[in-house]
Amino acid sequence: MNDGKSYAAPTPLYAVMPGGTVGEVVVSNDPSIAVGSIVTGAGGWQEFAVLNARSVRVVDASLAPISTAIGVLGMPGQTAWYGLNVIGRPQAGQTVVVGAATGAVGSVVGQLARLAGCRVVGVAGSDAKCAHAVHDLGFDACVNHRSHDVASLTDVLQQACPDGIDIYFENVGGATLAAVLPNLNQGARIPLCGLISRYNGEDQTPLNLGPLLSNRVTLQGFIISDHPDTFPIFFADVAPRVQSGQVRYREDIVDGLANAPQAFVRLFSGENFGKLVVRVAS
Repeated sequence: MNDGKSYAAPTPLYAVMPGGTVGEVVVSNDPSIAVGSIVTGAGGWQEFAVLNARSVRVVDASLAPISTAIGVLGMPGQTAWYGLNVIGRPQAGQTVVVGAATGAVGSVVGQLARLAGCRVVGVAGSDAKCAHAVHDLGFDACVNHRSHDVASLTDVLQQACPDGIDIYFENVGGATLAAVLPNLNQGARIPLCGLISRYNGEDQTPLNLGPLLSNRVTLQGFIISDHPDTFPIFFADVAPRVQSGQVRYREDIVDGLANAPQAFVRLFSGENFGKLVVRVAS
């Protein structure tokens, strides 16, 4: 919604709010997609959408609940997989720190890193979320950033990561990034897919970027829509792990399109667990 330079055009006033959707085809003018098919695409915040057949993907409803097509088996899951594996390049025995550890992206990052043999430390916004990260998602440790200022968060992360940090999956910015920087190892990698603390222009946490230079750190921003060719590889890797229970997920479902604005705001206050979904219809 910010009318500034970004990776996507700003949403015009009075236009449909953009968003990923999954739904049922009720009319089709393309023989390749039958009426009754479940598809995912950019339908936006509305009850019905007209989409080009080439812009949607048919969802196998027998594989997992269809909501996962916009969650763990959709854009958030692919974001996690790509950032960790292509940019982070995890190796067994390394330490991975994940911001927003129980969110739709961070929760998948942590589990995939554990499956790769890494020590995984999460950063989340409540004790309940940290307990979920450790007990349900298998993280080795999790730190509640709301219980610390930058200095003490830096110290707590050092204790949780005694061998330093090799990969920091960044989707938060702010105090978490400031606390991670002094704990980075030489040659560390930072996949950057979001800076949610700064989206409303409120966070002004000063950052000491010196460790990026002295430790020859690779920091790479990425937008997953630039990498559609990697979706089949991601899906082939992660879908069986979701089916087997190796990768667990949680969905925070809000009923009713009228509640979408309030649900959206919850993302910025950190109230949601896992993927936040608005259920438009049953």
